[in-house]
Amino acid sequence: MMPDTPVDTWIGLAKGRRLAARLWRPKIDAPAPAILEYLPYRKRDGTAPRDATTHPVFAAAGYACIRVDIAGTGDSDGIFDDEYSEQELTDGEAVIAWIARQPWCDGNVGMIGISWGGFNGLQLAFRRPPALKAIVTCCSTVDRYADDIHYMGGCLLTDNFNWGAQMLAYQSRPPDPALRGDWRERWIERIETLPFLAARWLAHPTRDAYWRHGSVCEDWRAIEAAVLAVGGWADAYVNAPLALAAHLSAPAKALMGPWEHKYPHIARIDPADFHGEVIGWFDRWLKGKRNGAEDLPACRVFIQEHREPPSRLYGSRSGRWIGEATWPSPNVGSRILHLGITSGTRPHRRETPPDFASRTLHSGIGRLSAAPCAGEQVVATPHHVGIAAACFCPGMRIDSELAADQAPDDAASVCFDTDALETPLELLGRPVAEIAFSADRPVGQLCFRLCDVAPGGVSQRITWRAFNLTHHAGPESPAALDPGRLYHARIALNECAHRLQAGHRLRLAVSTSYWPVIWPAPEAVAVTLHLAQCRLILPERRVVDTVDPAAPDHAAEFPVHAAETLREPANRTERRIDPDGTHILETFDDFGASRDLEHGLETGSHVAQRYSIHPDDPLSARHEARWCYELRRGDWSVRIDSRSVMTSDADSFHVAREITAREGDAVVIARSREEGLPRGLL
Repeated sequence: MMPDTPVDTWIGLAKGRRLAARLWRPKIDAPAPAILEYLPYRKRDGTAPRDATTHPVFAAAGYACIRVDIAGTGDSDGIFDDEYSEQELTDGEAVIAWIARQPWCDGNVGMIGISWGGFNGLQLAFRRPPALKAIVTCCSTVDRYADDIHYMGGCLLTDNFNWGAQMLAYQSRPPDPALRGDWRERWIERIETLPFLAARWLAHPTRDAYWRHGSVCEDWRAIEAAVLAVGGWADAYVNAPLALAAHLSAPAKALMGPWEHKYPHIARIDPADFHGEVIGWFDRWLKGKRNGAEDLPACRVFIQEHREPPSRLYGSRSGRWIGEATWPSPNVGSRILHLGITSGTRPHRRETPPDFASRTLHSGIGRLSAAPCAGEQVVATPHHVGIAAACFCPGMRIDSELAADQAPDDAASVCFDTDALETPLELLGRPVAEIAFSADRPVGQLCFRLCDVAPGGVSQRITWRAFNLTHHAGPESPAALDPGRLYHARIALNECAHRLQAGHRLRLAVSTSYWPVIWPAPEAVAVTLHLAQCRLILPERRVVDTVDPAAPDHAAEFPVHAAETLREPANRTERRIDPDGTHILETFDDFGASRDLEHGLETGSHVAQRYSIHPDDPLSARHEARWCYELRRGDWSVRIDSRSVMTSDADSFHVAREITAREGDAVVIARSREEGLPRGLL
């Protein structure tokens, strides 16, 4: 059963506002359940290629599917004000009510979404609109401060600024003249009123009311809709699925595969049958079919294994699927390892040999052992540690996004190793580092990486987490450190699922920097770990598989967007060290250009980014992003160029943006803005 051809339509809201929507209806005579996807990414061109792979399939399975542009984006009326704003969520409730009233809908509504759409699906379920019965949330979060693109453990992610630059480029595009005669007026209005998002998010460095809004962990009981939470280990958003499975009282299941920040059927890491998972979930909770969806394991997880050598490029992963009937699972216990000093080692200082990248891994500056150890270990690493890191959110570039062999970063970090394992070790959950520390500066940060080290020395990152030491008492009220004073902190690393083979070693690598993922602290800091009170708590999965993992099938064939390719996508990455010692990372992603064969709109885009830092100077950190979007149909064409730059000094962050919009060769509007914001304890 194939759906009817999709149609563009409008959803009327209060005060005469309209939101633009695209509707796919099943070829059935009776009303059907509806599936909503609600995004600021432009249904007409932005997500059209992805939408073509999902909504027609769901419509063919008997669902009315509707893709809606958030106010002030795409072809919708209004002004865009922020991510997950009260306007967005109030409008979302009105959209759900409107859908439920339509003659083609039977009153039952589900939501689907990845990233932004995964966020607002959870947030709208939290608000409990009566018609919303089930959601599928992918690559999302339950805590906007702790687990989004802005902050991690109280540290500032560079992607806070990067995402602001990307949103500037995204939201500066005009509505489609084929649908809106007032496109030019609306275009100028949008550019004039675009919020300076990077600055706004920087103005909220602690977990205040701004971040609590939209964080569903504030009240787990509020969600009553059935939740299927999907994530991938290569993605940034790995913590939400298992947290939802653990805490929701509503029906909830977690599915964690090896994927990046993509719907699983179009992932570049072992694509899977996402369609079947979604249809099965909605058939149970929107159509009432007794298909066993409620009997699936609480979490279905892909357990990864060592891949040698680790590569920044996409490709298949080694491992297997397992299922846990309940979560938390009685099959997962705690193994405690204590941090200690290997005999004869010296404290690791900031000085690093020029050829650090080619150094052979040391056999362990410290050790992980079953018994507590006395002594102290200083951590004071160069500011470019992180050169082997993955992009914060793999799935946003063309390629070259994954974590490489961790040897260069391990060589510049303080490492604590186990002996070679006599038997395999399987981890499932969040490892926890409990530390006692003192510091010689009022502000400092630590990054913890857990790695699987093969006998030959190849080091693969299992999981990681950054932590701002001023947040030792919590994220709501950080306090400057008193140099030399002893503090304690408990840091839960990100969720992981990994099997270390016999003969491998488990490594905890610790550094005071993680560039370009984390913005550095204002001063070089030496952190002393008081080892008698430092330990690593591992979530050890100790039993053989006893539950059918109900692993997703391989991805089946699916429809694709009807478009003519005008320019193929391409990308490049360059890492170099300038003569003065500054480390440079430059990336370029050309997302290509195409012509939509349905309505003739031609679109193309590219972005160039540059990160730079000197190993001895945290205030040398700099990030620049340049975006370009072009749209064309016949004699009509527009081009939008934007540039965003971030730097910092000891007291402030400095962010700047420029945007120039052209129609044909004529500049329609050009705007620039700069802001300085106090960095406080960042």
